[in-house]
Amino acid sequence: MSSQDEQLPAAAAAAAPEAAAADEGMTWWYRWLCRIAGVIGGMSCAFAGLWNCVTINPLNIAAGVWMMLNAFVLFLCEAPFCCQFIEFANAVAARADRLRAWQKAAFYCGMAVFPVMLSLTLTTLLGNAIAFATGVLYGMSALGKKGDAISYARIHQQQKQMDEEKLTGSLEGQA
Repeated sequence: MSSQDEQLPAAAAAAAPEAAAADEGMTWWYRWLCRIAGVIGGMSCAFAGLWNCVTINPLNIAAGVWMMLNAFVLFLCEAPFCCQFIEFANAVAARADRLRAWQKAAFYCGMAVFPVMLSLTLTTLLGNAIAFATGVLYGMSALGKKGDAISYARIHQQQKQMDEEKLTGSLEGQA
């Protein structure tokens, strides 16, 4: 295989996440907002998880360890340059970029809820809030853009006409 043939699959793999993100309708600034929220969520999870581990309660320690694991996953998926000395970081980030927005939303929200269910304290709530908000942001992007008022008015008018036609048809059938 020539060097040119080796570069083509790599270029196609690099273009796939951008095409998937463009298909979902995410603008560039919203994509960056989600990434920045993921990085800040990772920092808050790491700090709160470390703080949560300074206790003798085993459930708090387990929740703190889980929060630090959440921070690592958030950094790995949203900012792989922070994990540049980990060999598989770019592969994981590329795979995470191929996920749909609703899949990321479910994954991030689920990751953030588990430590709160494990140990309901202020530290776990505040530490996981931004990570959960990252999932919410991805979930909102999965819903799509809001339509304009004109298209909603047209849809409403069409539904109103169809309802009137059904009503007049049922009245004619009864007579």
